[in-house]
Amino acid sequence: MYDIISYFETIPSSHRALILSGGIALFWLIESAVPFFKFRYNKWQHAGINIFFTLTTIIINFALAFILLKTADFVTVSQFGILNWLPKMNLIVFTIVGLLLLDFVGAYLAHFTEHRIKFLWRFHLIHHSDTYIDTTSGNRHHPGESVIRFIFTTLGVLLVGSPMWMVFMYQTLSVVATQFTHANICLPKKLDKLLSYVLVSPDMHKIHHHYKLPYTDSNYGNIFSIWDRIFGTFSYIEREQIIYGVDTHMDPSENNKLVSLLKIPFQPTRSPQEE
Repeated sequence: MYDIISYFETIPSSHRALILSGGIALFWLIESAVPFFKFRYNKWQHAGINIFFTLTTIIINFALAFILLKTADFVTVSQFGILNWLPKMNLIVFTIVGLLLLDFVGAYLAHFTEHRIKFLWRFHLIHHSDTYIDTTSGNRHHPGESVIRFIFTTLGVLLVGSPMWMVFMYQTLSVVATQFTHANICLPKKLDKLLSYVLVSPDMHKIHHHYKLPYTDSNYGNIFSIWDRIFGTFSYIEREQIIYGVDTHMDPSENNKLVSLLKIPFQPTRSPQEE
């Protein structure tokens, strides 16, 4: 365990980049060979748009990284935050509790809030407007949303009292989990259901991308599924019933134009389309 912590304390940027690109490449190959939905789309064009948003997210996070580092240093030195106020724990338990709490504040709470506050939803909408969910969709976030997510991540580090190695560990797990749950693949149904009791499974997250309420406003989890179960935001439909997108923006041609996507948060709010 100490070796793992030591690795994440000094994880090179090249390793983080390799995990990101390697994960996309791996799931890209798997979903190309055995896709769950057989989409009729230009996979390379679709990937190009989503990778643009991935790159803008990386740039924003890199530019603001010093804030995260300073926050982690502050909680470590001052012993601030939940982890520092709890009784001393075994290192493994300490790590699991920390990852769970980071997942709650930095991911679940951020995601829930983006769906509840109209201004924030305008930015998150770009993620939901994708009508062809695949592994590249995981980081399809408007630059404005990347800033919003960063704020929640920093808040998570502050409230949880996370050391920087734990933040790096969480972010690494989050990258892989996001690629996995968005990939156009499916597990055997029993395995997927079993997995979903602890972790966010592919089916569980794909339900969140169903185009209609109440499913769009459910299954907010990122890595761990327990927060959806605790707070009553878990929902289920059969995977075959899922239709990707969001009912106000269902035109694939519009949703695959970069300029149009960047403008969405600043346009008038639309009403759901008639069926």
